[in-house]
Amino acid sequence: MSNQDNERPAKTANQRGAARLAAVQALYQMDIGGTGVLEVVAEYEAHRLGQELDGDTYLKADASWFRSIVSGVVREQTRLDPLIGSALQDDWALSRLDSTVRAILRAGTFELLDRKDVPVPVIVTEYVEIAHAFFEEDEPKLVNAVLDRIAKQVRGEAKK
Repeated sequence: MSNQDNERPAKTANQRGAARLAAVQALYQMDIGGTGVLEVVAEYEAHRLGQELDGDTYLKADASWFRSIVSGVVREQTRLDPLIGSALQDDWALSRLDSTVRAILRAGTFELLDRKDVPVPVIVTEYVEIAHAFFEEDEPKLVNAVLDRIAKQVRGEAKK
């Protein structure tokens, strides 16, 4: 990244995208390490969002958006998981999915339910792009299909 890229202020949409990515990472960390929501949110806000950590610079993110997703997924998980499970193929259980995929689906489903102000195509596209950041094969297609099914169920509309 050139210095010129660093000098431009991040657009709000980019900050939301960075918040979504950070939320998926935080949810993954909580799932794998058993870290609590308050601890992980504090760690990300203090040391990761827009900061440098171990030589990597994290994108500037909308901290309130990040907080909303992480805390919302934790608060609503008993509502989110059955929705995700019903959108998976019959022979797949949510517990069989990779932890990162589970985090992506939970965050995306939370936004579909809770953020009616954000259009379905924006939510689905953002989380499919996050899946592409971690996976090359079938996972991004799975994320797209599952979030699209959930969107039709909870909002009555499909990604266009």
